[in-house]
Amino acid sequence: MKLVRFGEPGAERPGLVDKDGRIRDLAAHVQDIAPDLFAPPILDRLKAIDPESLPLISENVRLGVPVAGIRDIFAIGLNYCDHAAEAGMALPGEPVLFSKATGSLSGPNDPVVLPPGAVKGDWEVELACVIGTAARHVQESEALAHVAGYLICNDVSERAFQLEGTGQWIKGKSADSFCPLGPWLVTADEVPDPQNLKLWLDLNGERMQDGNSADMVFGVAFLISYLSRFLTLKPGDVITTGTPGRRHEAWTLSQVRRRHDAWRREIGRATPRSAGLFSLTRASPAREHSCEREPSACPLCGQIFKACKAGMARPALEVSVDCFQSTDCE
Repeated sequence: MKLVRFGEPGAERPGLVDKDGRIRDLAAHVQDIAPDLFAPPILDRLKAIDPESLPLISENVRLGVPVAGIRDIFAIGLNYCDHAAEAGMALPGEPVLFSKATGSLSGPNDPVVLPPGAVKGDWEVELACVIGTAARHVQESEALAHVAGYLICNDVSERAFQLEGTGQWIKGKSADSFCPLGPWLVTADEVPDPQNLKLWLDLNGERMQDGNSADMVFGVAFLISYLSRFLTLKPGDVITTGTPGRRHEAWTLSQVRRRHDAWRREIGRATPRSAGLFSLTRASPAREHSCEREPSACPLCGQIFKACKAGMARPALEVSVDCFQSTDCE
């Protein structure tokens, strides 16, 4: 199944995606897509529902974070060989672990807003997994049984906040809107091998990342087992597993270009038949972000706040897409 939450922020409703990529309303069956839903008997009951029997939702609806009540976001750094090499860092001997604040969560199409003082905004496509059942001291061979599903994460960063000064990564990873998730949660039964997934990211129509989860230094099962040695993973916890490398010239272009940037991200099995497993298969509606300040010059972008808007019309695309914008001003 592909589980989704739709509606305005704070008022999202549960849904699922049918075989034609259309959203169906699940509210008659569950209150929300939340951690208590991930118990196997409840998921099995949902799988038995005929999607055609559910109300059809408008294509222009906003998509929210696919899972409500996320408790923790654990992130893994330098988990692809090519990414470590381009960053000029040695391969880690064990996973590099950091956190993103849950306040950074946002829907897949919501604007990404750079905080005041940001000068080195950056983006990374990642495969994330959501824990379905509690995991503590689990063996690697048993770890994937604790996964409810998988989704796309864009690990947005402000590199100056992250790496300069005291160098505490969480500072550069946790601004509001810095963790777009979705568009939906793909249940684990649809992903028998999370180490055979193709990941790519386009920025303004230009391919910036193109990798495969087979190239992870530490695979998903190992990461779950490793983390469970030090803490108990609870249902709804998110582990985002690192990002592949970029095209050589993309590293110097990686800083968010601001105001009208649009990303497209996709993860799918490494076979043409099932490409786009995780991606948005319908046109994303235009979104607009406007500043709520008195008219004056923005110290970051030089634009007048009154006129600073990040709206972009998006045509329907034949391939699966996931787009959103960034803007300098709050």
